[in-house]
Amino acid sequence: MAEGLVHVKRALVSVFDKQGIDVLGPALARHGVTVLSTGGTAAALRKAGVPVVDVQDVTKWPEMLGGRVKTLHPAIHGGLLANRKEEQHLKELADLNIEPIDMVISNLYPFEKTVASGKGFEDCIEMIDIGGPTMVRAAAKNCDSVAVVTSPDQYEAVLAEMDKTGGALSVATRRKLAAKAFTRTCEYDAAVAAYMTKETTPDQAVSSRLYVQGGALRYGANPHQSPASYASVLGHALPFRVVNGQPGYINLMDALNAWQLVRELNSALDLPAAASFKHVSPAGAAVATPLSAQLAKAYEVDPSTLSDQALAYVRARGADPLSSYGDFVAISGVVDESTARLLQFEVSDGIIASGFEPAALEILKAKKKGRYLILEGNLKYAAPADEVKEVFGVALTQIRNTATITPDLVNSKVVTKQSIHQEALRDLVVATIAVKYTQSNSVCYAAEGQVIGVGAGQQSRVDCVKLAGRKVDTWRARTHPKVLNLKFKAGVKKQARINARVAYISNDMTPQEKTHWEELFEEVPEPLTMEESREWAASFKNVSLSSDAFFPFRDNIDQAAKHGVAFVTQPGGSVQDDTVIEACDEYGMAMSFTGTRLFHH
Repeated sequence: MAEGLVHVKRALVSVFDKQGIDVLGPALARHGVTVLSTGGTAAALRKAGVPVVDVQDVTKWPEMLGGRVKTLHPAIHGGLLANRKEEQHLKELADLNIEPIDMVISNLYPFEKTVASGKGFEDCIEMIDIGGPTMVRAAAKNCDSVAVVTSPDQYEAVLAEMDKTGGALSVATRRKLAAKAFTRTCEYDAAVAAYMTKETTPDQAVSSRLYVQGGALRYGANPHQSPASYASVLGHALPFRVVNGQPGYINLMDALNAWQLVRELNSALDLPAAASFKHVSPAGAAVATPLSAQLAKAYEVDPSTLSDQALAYVRARGADPLSSYGDFVAISGVVDESTARLLQFEVSDGIIASGFEPAALEILKAKKKGRYLILEGNLKYAAPADEVKEVFGVALTQIRNTATITPDLVNSKVVTKQSIHQEALRDLVVATIAVKYTQSNSVCYAAEGQVIGVGAGQQSRVDCVKLAGRKVDTWRARTHPKVLNLKFKAGVKKQARINARVAYISNDMTPQEKTHWEELFEEVPEPLTMEESREWAASFKNVSLSSDAFFPFRDNIDQAAKHGVAFVTQPGGSVQDDTVIEACDEYGMAMSFTGTRLFHH
């Protein structure tokens, strides 16, 4: 016998779910396995033509208490727990006339389904399996001698290995099966504990959430926080597949939030969507809308070469390219070569998308010396209804934020004299879905189907409005003729050009900084004056603004007015709502209340 292989000579089969038993039983019989069984399982096996030894003939005791006691007997558990490497164990079995059992096939009473069906306490209690978990745990503990099969979906692989080995299973297989068995009994016990606690102490709750290891992370939030890993909730697949590279902690935080954002944008507006994430907030997000000649020049792209998906990415990255340096990218659709060519030369940590064309994948795999993180998002993934976050040893549980942002929601309650037109609805949807995935407090300005300024994580809402407003002003100024016509020296890299333009627009350089800045140009440019910036900004109107919570004072509207805001959406619900509405009417802004707060932490 090959090392680690154990031939299955005796198997105990006792299952509630009899799916596949008509295939399993005959297959075991073909390998000469003696099958022990109980009750309904024995009847099903005999119907399939399989010779069966009744468990009560082994234990010399009949089934008792309406089937509650069947397998709880030393003749069964001695055969399961005997260590085949221990001579004393084998001697005791021989002295007591107990034969070893090499395999247990048992799936448990459907307790969770019974609870979910709404049946009463007595019915649920009757579906708490005792003998099954006991056998499963005994077999799993002794996995170097015994195989344990706990689900019909394992039958095919187990039988295939037995066919290949002449009726044996490897130690690796038995240990993997044991791990799954202990996971199942742990899940089962947790479900029972949660139900009993709810029934007896309604004001308390027990979490039955378990996790399945997904893979190792490079490290946690910081390099010294290692080892680190990620896992999926038991019963749910991961929402992504690693195609290339190894993720880090912040990579996945960005990827998972960004993936949700672009999926929601695509669903709400039926347009290709993209996002540029940095430190768990979007630096930019957008849907595919045409670029003006000025904006195309500012973004340094030729629109004629861009697919719709590439166009969405250009807008997302172009919102705040200073912040997007080293970002994580999310694409709602399949990444084509046009999009990959744009990404090829950007400084970025990774990407998540629904798929990748072969040529695009080869381009992306070459980034970062082959270490560029590429994740394929699962479009069919359904997340658990609740989510858990652990902080300092305390687990916080809440229902996942499933609020659906649509044009109808944004336009459902307009509270000002002015109404919201169609393009503004699109931009308000973009801004609102963006703030849903931005660290709170947060506001987002949008125009032309893209984010143009994000204010994230500020304790004061008006500071969010001011911070994002400064980004809006910078975004606008990037299309000023003076900025577009800056004459850089040959060889100045793109990110250096981006940084230099922002420094030029901000006009707040130290003397030393300005000396190094001037070295980037063939001709040192004349300053962009504050008056020129203001005059240029005044020509931009119809900006949309969304807030993740209500505006507590009118100062938010006063500040927003400085940046061309004409349309506002917010949850409403402040004692100052009337004052805020009056401020919007004074500025000729349209504002709607969604009634939906979107804090994100």
